[in-house]
Amino acid sequence: MVLKAPIEPLPDLAAFLAPFAHHFQRSEGREDLERYSTGQLSDLPRKNGDTIAAAIAGTNAQRIQELLTRIQWDASAFNAQRIEMMRDGVRVGDGMLVFDDTGFAKQGAHSVGVARQYSGTLGKVGNCQVAVTCVYADPAVSWPVDVRLYLPRKWTNDPLRCAQAGVPEEVTFQTKAEIALDVLDEADRLAIPYKVIGADADYGGDNTFVAGLEARHKRYVVAVPCDFHVEVKGQADRGARRADAVLKDVARSAWKTVTWREGSKGWLRKKFVALRVYRTLEGNRQQLGWLIGERPARGQSGDWKFYFSNFPKAVPLEKMVEYAHRRWHIEEFHEGGKSLLGWDDYQGRLWTGFHRQATLIMLTYSFLRWQEWHQRQQAPRSPGRPRDRFSPSVGS
Repeated sequence: MVLKAPIEPLPDLAAFLAPFAHHFQRSEGREDLERYSTGQLSDLPRKNGDTIAAAIAGTNAQRIQELLTRIQWDASAFNAQRIEMMRDGVRVGDGMLVFDDTGFAKQGAHSVGVARQYSGTLGKVGNCQVAVTCVYADPAVSWPVDVRLYLPRKWTNDPLRCAQAGVPEEVTFQTKAEIALDVLDEADRLAIPYKVIGADADYGGDNTFVAGLEARHKRYVVAVPCDFHVEVKGQADRGARRADAVLKDVARSAWKTVTWREGSKGWLRKKFVALRVYRTLEGNRQQLGWLIGERPARGQSGDWKFYFSNFPKAVPLEKMVEYAHRRWHIEEFHEGGKSLLGWDDYQGRLWTGFHRQATLIMLTYSFLRWQEWHQRQQAPRSPGRPRDRFSPSVGS
C-alpha cells in the first residue's frame, strides 16, 4: 500500500509557489499545483497523474488532469515569471545558454509529436517525442529556461491529426535549430544575462543555427561533427578541409593539457589545441573563429572531439574549454527531470498537456535549485579563498 503524503503543504515549497497563485482563477487550481509539485518531489517510482493522485492526499486523478489540460492558465506567462524569479535571484554572472534536445519513448501514434525519429536519449531511431531544451548555466548554478516540442513534418502536414492533439493552428513546421533560435529570442526578451551560447554537435553542425547566432551577434562555443569544414587562416591554398583532417596535422607538442572543473572522481582534464580558421559553407568562407580540438590526455582513452567558436583572438584557450564543457548542465537537467521528477512518466496526448507538464517540471526543478542556492549562501565559509571547482587551468 502506498502511504498518502500529508495534506499540509511543505512550507518551503508553499513559499516558493505562492508568487504563482495569481495564474489560477480558482483556489482548486492553486491547490492542485502544490499537490502535483509535491508528488513530483516524492519518492514514487512512477509519477503520472494516477500514481500521484493515489499517493498525495488532497487531490485526485481528475483534478490533476484538469490542471494539465483543461483549467485556464497560461504556461508561457507562468514560465516567464519563473525565469524572472531565477534570473533575479539565482546566478553569479558569466552565464551561458546551452541548447540541446531530449527524447521520450512512446508506444502508439496518438501522443502529440510522436513518430519514428532519432533520439539522442534512445541512441537510435525509435518511436518517441523529441523536445528542444535550453538551460542557463554559470560557474556556480544552472536552471532550465524552456522546453518546446518538435513536430515532425508528418505531423504538420496532417492538419486533422494536429487538431485532434490540440496543436494550435499557427504552429507550423520548424527544424530543431529554428525552435532553438526562437527560444533564444524569448530569452533575450526576458533579459536573461549571458555571455555565450553552447550546444552539441547536432546544433553546432547546423548552419541555420550557427548563422542564426551570428546574425544575432552572439558569441558561441559549440561542438561540431568531425566533418565540419574549415579553412585554416593563412592556408587558403589548401582550401576547406574536414575538422578531423586539419587537427591530425597538428604537432603533438602544440596540444596542451587543460583542467576545467572538478568531477566526482577528481579534476577533469584532456589535451586541447586551437587554430584560427574560417568556418566554410560549400567551400566559401563564413565566420572567422577558433577550431578547437580535444583528445585524451596521458593515461586516458576516448574519442577526439571538435568545437568551433567565434570568440576573438585574445580569448584564452582554457576559457573556451570551460565554456564548451558547461554542456553537462543540460544533461543534468534532462536526467534529473526524468529520474527525480517523473518528466517522462506523463501519459497525456495533447499539446497543452505536454507543455504544461514540462512547465511544471521546470518549476519543481527550479525549486530544488532555489533551495540549494539559498542553503549554500547561508553556509559558513572557511577563511581564505579556496579555488572554485569550476575554475579552469592550463598546463603544458
